[in-house]
Amino acid sequence: MVAYTTGPPYRHFTASEIDAANDTDLPDLLASLGYQVRRVGSYYTTREMDSLRIKDRRIWFRNSENTGGDAVAFVRRFCGMSFPEAVRYLLAFNGYSVDSPAPIPRQRSRPPPQRGRPAFVLPPPNGDNERVRAYLRGRGIAPGVIDDFINMGLLYEDAKHHNCVFVGRDGAGKPVFAAKRGTCDSVPFRGDVAGSDKRIAFRVPCNPALDRVAAFEAPIDLMSWFTLHGQCGAVALCGLYDGPLETYLKDAPHIRRIVLCLDADGWGREAAERLGEKYRGLGYGVEKQFPPSGKDWNEFLQQRVKER
Repeated sequence: MVAYTTGPPYRHFTASEIDAANDTDLPDLLASLGYQVRRVGSYYTTREMDSLRIKDRRIWFRNSENTGGDAVAFVRRFCGMSFPEAVRYLLAFNGYSVDSPAPIPRQRSRPPPQRGRPAFVLPPPNGDNERVRAYLRGRGIAPGVIDDFINMGLLYEDAKHHNCVFVGRDGAGKPVFAAKRGTCDSVPFRGDVAGSDKRIAFRVPCNPALDRVAAFEAPIDLMSWFTLHGQCGAVALCGLYDGPLETYLKDAPHIRRIVLCLDADGWGREAAERLGEKYRGLGYGVEKQFPPSGKDWNEFLQQRVKER
């Protein structure tokens, strides 16, 4: 029997407990995390990740990343947890007392999941942001742009893993979303903080004098655009779900023009066509701008930096 340690309280997870964590109903879990879950034929997917496929309510696969697995793998990938943290989180979600030393029987019926989105808490900040600065400079982002985002409270380095934390704030300036990105490219990591409001995602406050907003897939692409073209009203969808763009437009009703700066791959181009048609139908002027080369705006920026 393989055992894993978590803490506190420090104890071992049994194979039965790991099985119970992986027996999590994934559509229920995703709904509690704020995803908009829908059923399509024999599988489930979400509005935020339309390439996600959930079969038998227990197994997932994301076509756009060619990766998948069980509930523990999902929480590790998209919530940024370690293996022990993921098991502990899922046991609590399923109603088990994770602090009890009593083992969970293999045949125990699963209690109803706890409802409601987990409380959103920003990861503790590191004493400085030097690793984040070094990582983003290495991706071609201008030092001045990095400092601007840090000073706006939209970016910092977390204390535990030294990830970039991209903070999404609502119209009142309250943090309600955070996307984490690892600062070590040899071990790539991306994930949202549990409880994040995906209707906000990551955005730069709108200038009332400007009537347009630029929409990107990822925060680093947004920062790359700022390095190349300067500041503007902007939102990173943190995927291809356009809920954050809808919210941005509601909060800034004077905006009449949208620039879709999505990735140049098949998924990005397909989404740009779909969103362009949608927002033109709502009366907005819509422009599509793909990077002249490379898959996304950061890849294009890095090519420009190398050429120089």
